Amino acid sequence: MSANFSLKVLFVCLILLVTVHHNAISQAQETPPTPSQPSVELPADLSRVLTDYEQAWSSRNAGALSRLFAEDGFVLSNGFPPARGRAEMERFDNGQGGPLSPGAFAFAAEGKVGYIIGGYSSKKGEPDTGKYTLTLRKGSDGKWLIMSDMDNSNRRR
Repeated sequence: MSANFSLKVLFVCLILLVTVHHNAISQAQETPPTPSQPSVELPADLSRVLTDYEQAWSSRNAGALSRLFAEDGFVLSNGFPPARGRAEMERFDNGQGGPLSPGAFAFAAEGKVGYIIGGYSSKKGEPDTGKYTLTLRKGSDGKWLIMSDMDNSNRRR
C-alpha cells in the first residue's frame, strides 16, 4: 500500500467522522420553542380541572393530582407505560411536579363526556414546551374527572 493511498483513506475516514459527529450534535440540540397556540376561554367547570391540575402539579401533591382522575383513569406520558387507576397514578407521580402553566387550544363537552386540548409551559407567557389532551367524564356528583391525560414535549429527540 502506498503512503499516498493510506493518507487518502485516512482523510475520507476523517471527513466521515466529522460529518457523523456534526449530524449527531445537530440532532441532539433542543428544538427552539415555537409560538403557543391561541388560548381559548374554558367554561368554569372545565377551567376548574386545569386550575386544580396546575395547583396539584405545582405543589408536587401526587395524592391531590390522582383525585382529579376517574378511579379507572389513565396517565399516558411520553416514554412511560400507561399508569391506570388512582393508586398507580399516585405512585407514578410521587415526587414529580413543579411550575406549570397550562392553556387550552380547544374543548368540547356534551352530556357526561368532554375533552380539553392544550399546551403547557413552566411559566405563564412563555412559549409552550409541550402539549396535552385530557379526556373527561362527569362523576356521579356532576364534577368533571380526568379519564385520560396524554402529554408530550415539543422537544425533538
